[in-house]
Amino acid sequence: MRPRTAILLAAAAVYIVGECLPLGAQILYPLSLFTTWVHEMGHGLTALVLGGSFDKLQIFANGSGLAACGARAGWPEALVSLGGLLAPPLLGTAILGLVHGPRRATTLLAGLALGLVVSLAIYVRSPAGLVAMPIVALALGAAAWGWRAHPERRVILAQALGVILALDTATRMVSYVFTAKVEVDGQVDASDIANVAENLGGNYIFWGIGVTAVALGMLALGLWRAWSRPEPRGFSPRRSSSSG
Repeated sequence: MRPRTAILLAAAAVYIVGECLPLGAQILYPLSLFTTWVHEMGHGLTALVLGGSFDKLQIFANGSGLAACGARAGWPEALVSLGGLLAPPLLGTAILGLVHGPRRATTLLAGLALGLVVSLAIYVRSPAGLVAMPIVALALGAAAWGWRAHPERRVILAQALGVILALDTATRMVSYVFTAKVEVDGQVDASDIANVAENLGGNYIFWGIGVTAVALGMLALGLWRAWSRPEPRGFSPRRSSSSG
């Protein structure tokens, strides 16, 4: 199976589940919150890398989230905001462009499952997050350490995550980066892109255009790499011979 085939199968699966099954939206709902988790963890981990703080992460039932984190004013704080905005397209690009065989898919799924468990223990502090994220962690862990007879299913699941992150980038993130104010858990505050403009100067629309170009460019690069890759070794069909 070529990488492009895995991506197309993953995209078809996401579409069929979301649009054709009676409970499709409910089935994909935890994965929608997973994209919020990626976004908020992007903020928090960027803050830690820059020597700042990361106290807790909240994920709300409507898909919004909040990371209680921060760094020094100026470019460090701007990078913290950008870290959340670019985390979903960055992870989506890595999946689309690099996770083309069962071994890498297993590593990705296991790593995400462990990352979710660690974040639940340390950072996640909201009811929706504490309910949905264990479900995602369990599903990813079961896929990573199961499906031994069908390892190609791990690749399709991994690519489904890449597709979901790409769709989230092309819809929710692109809309969000052109918003100056955002309401989270009933409180109105400056958006991430407004924080970038405040700390680096310029208009938030200018920065929104730049972030959109970078995010969509990364995803295009991931798709181009997948489309240009040959069939990975892990998918090579086995040949058997017999002598009469």
